[in-house]
Amino acid sequence: MSHPSTSSPIGLKHWMALTAALLGWMFDGAEMGVFSMVGRPAIKDLLATTDEGTIGLWFGVVTAGFLVGAATGGVLFGWLGDRIGRVRAMTFSILTYALFTGACGLASNAIQVGLLRFIAALGMGGEWSLGVALVMEIWPNRSRAFMAGLIGAAANVGYLLVGAIGLGLNETLPSVQSWLADVGLRQEWVDALVANGGWRLLMIAGATPALLTFLIRLFVPESEKWQKEKRSGATSHWATRDLLAVLLGAAGPALIIYLWAQPQPTALRIGGSVLGLAIATLGYTFPVLRYMQRLSATDVAATAVRPTLSRMMLAAGLSGVALLGTWGSTQWVPTWADQLTSGQLHVKEYTQMCSGLGAIVGTILAALAGDWLGRRATYVLLCVLSLASAVWLYQFHDAYNARFLFSTFLLGGCTASFYGWLPLYLPELFRTSMRATGQGFGFNFGRILAAIGALQTGNLMAAFQHGVTIGGVSLAGGYPLACTAMSLIYLAGMGLIWLAPETRGKPLPE
Repeated sequence: MSHPSTSSPIGLKHWMALTAALLGWMFDGAEMGVFSMVGRPAIKDLLATTDEGTIGLWFGVVTAGFLVGAATGGVLFGWLGDRIGRVRAMTFSILTYALFTGACGLASNAIQVGLLRFIAALGMGGEWSLGVALVMEIWPNRSRAFMAGLIGAAANVGYLLVGAIGLGLNETLPSVQSWLADVGLRQEWVDALVANGGWRLLMIAGATPALLTFLIRLFVPESEKWQKEKRSGATSHWATRDLLAVLLGAAGPALIIYLWAQPQPTALRIGGSVLGLAIATLGYTFPVLRYMQRLSATDVAATAVRPTLSRMMLAAGLSGVALLGTWGSTQWVPTWADQLTSGQLHVKEYTQMCSGLGAIVGTILAALAGDWLGRRATYVLLCVLSLASAVWLYQFHDAYNARFLFSTFLLGGCTASFYGWLPLYLPELFRTSMRATGQGFGFNFGRILAAIGALQTGNLMAAFQHGVTIGGVSLAGGYPLACTAMSLIYLAGMGLIWLAPETRGKPLPE
């Protein structure tokens, strides 16, 4: 007998849920990509400095704060999705990241940008897990691989879109400046909005996704799997008071950022990082532990606490490898290209667009490969290709040209391919009643590891400024060597995946 979800007909509810989720992920990608492109001019503007060391430090700190916010939001909004439903929680998450991203364009100093990016990331991290849970639960099992590919592709369409908008803004900035003056804005406001490439205007445009919330509330149906859990009473075992532990857990990553953003003894940094990870782990998993303790009184299957936590940790590790590779290596390519050309016009935009195009292709192929080759073998292949493409770009290119852009396309495709594989695999690890929270923790906790890596890239650039020679091979210093070193994380992923279960051909756990 076929599984019910594999034989259900595709109807309007499937397409409405998919459309809303794809738009949400597209704007997610735009939120992640916007700071890669405008971060340098924004910090330069707000700090009134041209010192690359200072700019790089603040860029890393703001990026790390964004990643920690996404990790926290993945648990907070994942909890909300398991408690009140995927659709309602997704509405709140999109509204959060849209409004606070737009507010970044009004910031008066770098600290404000960091705080606003942190809050925006809460919603961005939550939307990923909620959208994945909704689509995977509504669409039949036979469509999961293609849906996962679309999820990853949509986010990278947003990443590409930011590059295109930035390119258009550069071309039309004088006209925009005149229009702003014509509508009656004070001249000092106009000057501030268009300064340093108009980065404020691009951030303000980030509020656009708020309009999507009306579409979601009016037309998107709730997951029937979640509604079944609600009727059984399982959703009532989530308790709001448990979320206090999540907020306390965010103090762990905050400690890590502080230690690595300021000059500190190495031993203190390492010890503090271990402590910070422990605090985050305990805080972020506490709601799941308490939920399972309450549920175990009525559901014998819920007593399997250790396997569930093990899967959450494995999911975090697998996601962390992918995210660390992206944020510690690939996200620096537009900035490096800008440095290679001494700020030549449109370089960052074209670089980001090439990376985004590659990522769209890579995510879809990776998800399909997960069905063809199996989940574990595909993950290993993605690690090998990502490491090879990173080494080729960073160590075999020293000028911005067509060859550089092609290698950026390949790097974007290989390193972003995980974001087609992860939405395929992570939902297969958790039951419906805790799917949004479990995969939200797994994917977004990996961002804490990526936050540490984002800070290390700046430190590695300072340490390897002049390059090194290893075994007679000369490696270029600065961005190339720092980003190459960060890409070695893929070696850890090749081993870690074999501790995870193979789930190809199995339905989603009920």
